[in-house]
Amino acid sequence: MMLTPTDVNQFEAGDMKGDLGRKPKALTALVRNCVNMFGSWNVGLIATNHTYASQDMFDPDDKISGGQGFIYASSIVVAMKKLKLKEDEKGNKVTDVRGIRAACKVMKTRYAKPFEGVQVKIPYDTGMDPYSGLVDLFEKKGLLVQTGNRLKYIDKAGNEHIDFRKAWVGDKLDMIMAEFKEEISTEVEDTDAPIEVEPKKKPK
Repeated sequence: MMLTPTDVNQFEAGDMKGDLGRKPKALTALVRNCVNMFGSWNVGLIATNHTYASQDMFDPDDKISGGQGFIYASSIVVAMKKLKLKEDEKGNKVTDVRGIRAACKVMKTRYAKPFEGVQVKIPYDTGMDPYSGLVDLFEKKGLLVQTGNRLKYIDKAGNEHIDFRKAWVGDKLDMIMAEFKEEISTEVEDTDAPIEVEPKKKPK
């Protein structure tokens, strides 16, 4: 938590009248200077900040503290919220807390569709599952289709893979991800191809 010199002096003097907007100004200056220092280099900066509950009933999303400087300068802003995880290893509901669920929502992005959300399950015993949230993502993309009480995937060779939701783990998700990455890379190559434009003929 960043402190300004005014915060320190007021705390030592017992004066609690606040920083009067100095902290947002300091954070904005920090972001602007950092962007100008390494903006021309192929590097990035990852920063974390606190959020607070919204007081607006028409905009219930949590608000980011410290002013708008971070939001304007950032290429990607992800809001995270901690929830309780009450599931065992097999996905069955239990009464005790086994870990946390990190609810992640993309509030801003310059590279993809914003306001997409996903929950990442992090059990206390085993840590985060690298495949957590992939099944939900593949369902949204239409790669996994609900068939009765099971999920179906058709690979590029035309073979059908049908199984229960809990069985879609490990190698099966790796297979979908490999084909999904290949499809995305092909689309990017097609998009980057130069567009040929015929020159206009001058009227005689």
